[in-house]
Amino acid sequence: MKSNRLFAIVLCALIAVWPLAAAPRLVYVVIVTRHGVRAPTWDTARLNQCSAEPWPEWGVPPGNLTPHGRELIRLMGAYYREWLASEHLIRRDGCQDAPHIYIRADKDQRTLETGRAFAESIAPGCGIGIHAQPEGESDPLFSGVGTPDPERSLAAVRDRLGPGPQKLIADHRSALDALQFILRGRTDMPDDIGVSLKGKSVELTGPFAAGSTFSENLLLEYANGIAGAALGWGRLTRENLNHVLELHAVYTDLMRRTPYLARARGSNLLAHVLRSMQQAASGKSIAGALGHPGDVLLVLSGHDTNLSNLSGMLGLSWNLPGYQPDDTPPGGALIFALWRDSGTGRFSVKLRYLAQTLDQMRNASPLSIAAPPASQDVSIPGCERADPSGGCPWETARSVLQKAIDPEFTSRELHPPDSETH
Repeated sequence: MKSNRLFAIVLCALIAVWPLAAAPRLVYVVIVTRHGVRAPTWDTARLNQCSAEPWPEWGVPPGNLTPHGRELIRLMGAYYREWLASEHLIRRDGCQDAPHIYIRADKDQRTLETGRAFAESIAPGCGIGIHAQPEGESDPLFSGVGTPDPERSLAAVRDRLGPGPQKLIADHRSALDALQFILRGRTDMPDDIGVSLKGKSVELTGPFAAGSTFSENLLLEYANGIAGAALGWGRLTRENLNHVLELHAVYTDLMRRTPYLARARGSNLLAHVLRSMQQAASGKSIAGALGHPGDVLLVLSGHDTNLSNLSGMLGLSWNLPGYQPDDTPPGGALIFALWRDSGTGRFSVKLRYLAQTLDQMRNASPLSIAAPPASQDVSIPGCERADPSGGCPWETARSVLQKAIDPEFTSRELHPPDSETH
């Protein structure tokens, strides 16, 4: 009897600890982020041709990260530090993990400063360097490799637009009217959608091209904390801002998420993300990976175009509260997380999209696990069979990502793919 009771006690103890022993552990994270809040890319003189009253002055050159935008990225970095520490991927204090954090930024001031703000807040006082191309040189990681076929690009957009562009205008007429109300009608936005080639690039003209630019600039005003009569000339509200952002969403979906264009512009970035995850899973150096074996975090400071390209080529979708579907606001990020099952040793992948809410940006609200940014788990099409932890088995995820990549638009260092990719 005693031996039976002892056996039962031991068995119960093993059952009690087994779920903990087999719990998946976060081992590597890739954060593909848009830069923080910037000034409009058009100068004030050009913008003033498109409204009845002058646009506000930003105090920084066109396209540059604003001081408020930089602070918002620091708040995001502090959130990432707390989250990664809670998962035991990095330590809460000290610089022991700094050598295993790799940050790469595009060449623009807004992306470089975003990378630096992340370095300062994810590992405060540790002096993490930012990797970037030499000044003035385009970075193919973010800008893409190769030139898409012009005629194929044109056909792809026209096919997505369909036979009835006027219906698209009719469906979003109220958003166009709301934008005209805010601008007070000096903007020429014809009721005609045109798709044509400009050199070797496909160009969309008409109300959604113009509306995308102006609605995005109004979002930047709101997120930067501009107030009073300076905020959309006193006519911009939280409600009509979300309304006019429909125009930006339509333009982005057509010009950045159309699969052929997305693959042409995003394949090189996704290929390097995949190689970096392969390196983390194998513990061995892999050609095309960013960083080094043993790294725990890769941060890529890029643009909304990069995020839209990745979502378009992989068929990803998200819908954060207060935003348009698949929106990519400043500081928003797509997170690739690699997990390892402690019991089986098998790896899985989870995707998540997150961004500060507009009011968190406007108010520069501190972020924490208790007061997080908005986020949503993102399912990977082609990976419907999740593992017990809810992730996509590594072999399946790797195959799905590899199939989305067009080798024609990747760097030479990625050819031929290593054996693990097959």
